[in-house]
Formats: sequence, C-alpha cells, structure tokens
Amino acid sequence: MNQTKKNNLIVLSLGIILIFSIIISFWIGRYPVYTKELLGILFSKIIPIDQFWTDTMETVLFNIRLPRIALACLVGCCLSGAGAAYQGVFQNPMAAPDILGASAGAAFGAALAILNYQSSYMITFSAFFFSLVTVALVYFVSKKAKGSGILGLILSGIMVSSLFSAGTSFIKLVADPNEQLPAITYWLMGSLSGTKNSDVSFVIIPMAIGVIPLLLLRWRMNVLTMGDDEARTMGVNSNQVRIIVIVCSTLITAASVSVSGMIGWVGLVIPHLARKLVGNNYNHLMPTSMLLGAIFLLIVDNVSKNLFSTEIPLGILTAFIGAPFFLYLITRKGDIY
Repeated sequence: MNQTKKNNLIVLSLGIILIFSIIISFWIGRYPVYTKELLGILFSKIIPIDQFWTDTMETVLFNIRLPRIALACLVGCCLSGAGAAYQGVFQNPMAAPDILGASAGAAFGAALAILNYQSSYMITFSAFFFSLVTVALVYFVSKKAKGSGILGLILSGIMVSSLFSAGTSFIKLVADPNEQLPAITYWLMGSLSGTKNSDVSFVIIPMAIGVIPLLLLRWRMNVLTMGDDEARTMGVNSNQVRIIVIVCSTLITAASVSVSGMIGWVGLVIPHLARKLVGNNYNHLMPTSMLLGAIFLLIVDNVSKNLFSTEIPLGILTAFIGAPFFLYLITRKGDIY
C-alpha cells in the first residue's frame, strides 16, 4: 500500500472514530441518551414516530448534550487546524493558535465583560471581538517593524499579547473578589460547562468561513513550506496565501476561544501527533489534525465532567495530557517537525 492510500485510510478511520466517539458521548453523564432513543428523537423531527422516550431525555439531548458535544468537536477541530496552519506558515514547530495574541485578546475581552456584569452572550461576543482586534493590532505593528515580515509578526504577537495579558491582570485586580474574580478565573481555565445552542449558532459561521479555505488551500500550504522562491517558481503568490491562511486561522481561533475560554496545548500537540501519522503533506495533515483535535477534545470534555463530582476545567486537563506528551515528542530520536 502506497503512502497516499495509507494516509487516506487513516483519515477515513479517524472520521469513523469521531462518529463512534460522538455516539458514546451521548451515553455518558447523569442522564444518558442511548442510541435507540437518540435515533428515535432525531428521526421524530423528520417523520412521525410514536414516542418511546421521556420528555426529560429529549430536553437533555437538545439543550445540553447535543450543543456541548458539537462545540467540543468544533473547538477541537478549529484549534488543531489553526495550530497546523500556523506551524506551516511560520515554519515554526512551536507555533500555536495563540501565537498572534488571539487568546490574550479574548481573555481581556471576556474579563472586561464580566467586570461590567454582562450576559453570557456579551461575554462571548466581547471575547471574540477583542480577539480579532488584538490580531489586527499585531498585524499593524508588524507592518511598521523592520526586517523579516514573519519574525516581525511573531515578535509583535508576543508584545501585544503581553499588553493584553497585563490588562487582564489589572481587571482581575480590581474585580469583585466574591463574584467577578472567580468567574474570570474560571473562564481563563477553559470550559464547555453551560454550553447553549446559541453558543454553537454564534461560532458556526465564522468557523465555517475559516475552516473551508484552509482545507481548500492545503496544497498551496505545502508550497509555502518550501520557501517563497520555490513558491514563486510554481506560480503561487506566497504573500497572498500566507495572509489568507493567517486570517482564516485567526478567525477560527477567535471563535473557539470566545466560547471555550483558554484551552492550551490542543493546537500545539495535536498537529505534531498528526504528523507522526500522515507526515508533513498538508493534503492529509490538515484533515488529520482537525479530526484528531475533535476526537481529543471530545474525550477530554467527557473526562472533565464525569471524573469527579465537580467538573474539571478543560485547560487543566489538556495541560496535564499535552505537556508530558510534548516532552515525549521532543526527547525521542528524530525531528519533531
């Protein structure tokens, strides 16, 4: 079996694993929804079926279980895809979705909204808005920097991220320690607790706008990894492609962080694991990263809400899993990129 067929089989297998993971996720929790009832409830919205499930089960499915599972898959997919894209564009194995300050901006926006006693929808919107503002500011600063454009972009991201992180720290300092500070701290740790259908509706469009071009530009991203001169000889406008990839990656990162909070390591570790499976060819690396990210975050979310009586923030679990795994990658023989 040649490498292409092998990689296609891996992508197909991951898609099947994701489907089974989603089905099993409906079984897990205080109010399990098993496959028979799940299919019955879903098909009842299309064709007439005599009800053999409880009203509570239907409410739990549509208002709690379905939006949370969908959001876990979407956020995992987008963070991993953004991480893989950034690593290719910047030619840096340490590049992650927050490299341009999207996460720092989202944290500041969420903290500012919580400080002003805004609703959960406004907290999400504020996080999304400031995430985009931060990256736009990073890009503006990088255009004024001298020297390498890529290096200037990365250094600008570090600088602007520090400023917004300082702003978040100041908000935590002046926040009410009994109500606002715990809410800000919990948001910063990352969680899908309390996910609503409105959260999925809010992010699905920007995520689609970002993910679809990344999938369509996979072969051009391969050319980018060869360098600008090689890209030019192959008729690829490297600057144009790089800007499109950065904008799309930023958009899906901002959308993800705005509804999930700060979830680290997914966009850094999962693309490296995908490379171990299918290599560096973005034709397979991008879909593999996205599928692996969706599977990983869905499993971690199931663990977070069922391991103990109190739900564990996702950011804590992803760090516990991601950091040791990344240490394993960088200490084993061979290049991690």
